[in-house]
Amino acid sequence: MLLCLDVGNSHIFGGIFIDTALRFTFRYPSKQFTSDECGIFLRNVLRENQFDPKDVTAVAICSVVPQLDYSLRAACVKYFGKEPFFLEAGVKTGLNIKYRNPVEVGSDRIANAIGAIHQFPQKDLIIIDFGTAITFCVVTAERDYRGGVIMPGLRVAMESLQANTAKLPVVEILKPDQVVGRSTVDSIQSGLYFGSLGACREIINRLQKDLRDPIVIATGGFSGLFASENIYSMQIPDLVLQGLRLAWMKAST
Repeated sequence: MLLCLDVGNSHIFGGIFIDTALRFTFRYPSKQFTSDECGIFLRNVLRENQFDPKDVTAVAICSVVPQLDYSLRAACVKYFGKEPFFLEAGVKTGLNIKYRNPVEVGSDRIANAIGAIHQFPQKDLIIIDFGTAITFCVVTAERDYRGGVIMPGLRVAMESLQANTAKLPVVEILKPDQVVGRSTVDSIQSGLYFGSLGACREIINRLQKDLRDPIVIATGGFSGLFASENIYSMQIPDLVLQGLRLAWMKAST
């Protein structure tokens, strides 16, 4: 039984694999925590979903929050008796990283790319992760990770408005019924949704010009928000966990 953890800036997205099947997933806020807090939560969430923590045979982690890595590692050792695998620079993944400095590529983006090329081999791919940031990754049929685009995510944009203005409130992020807002809340929701949608369409359109009939894949917490807009070919919410499992398998052989 493999425990996979994707440590992002807002949440830890976790899941349990038995062989190749993802049996369940969970989320936990990426706040500062001790190894005991983390370990107790992980053991409890497994028990509440009818899994015995003693059955965990390995732990795989991709993290973009370095300050949490020590506590995560210590929690895995103390509460599961396992030294975790971290997907990081230097790990052989089968990708040809074309970044000027490959170390700069987030491990979550690498995991997404690994998961995508496994499902769609020999295809050009655009992978959009709708998380704290909205990231676009370009991967070719030759497994070249060309790079991508990073822009603020919806929640970051909303919190920036609230923090830097005197009267604009925090709002729920959703798809508005119409573009023209009839209240301040409606107007902010419209700007967040349609602004992000327009930016995504423009970026995808420009990326597609240099690729061969690419498959556009959406993942991340807010990916479902744009499901009706026809900007991507398919939505795979657990893509990062699938890729992390594959990276762990490659490193284990």
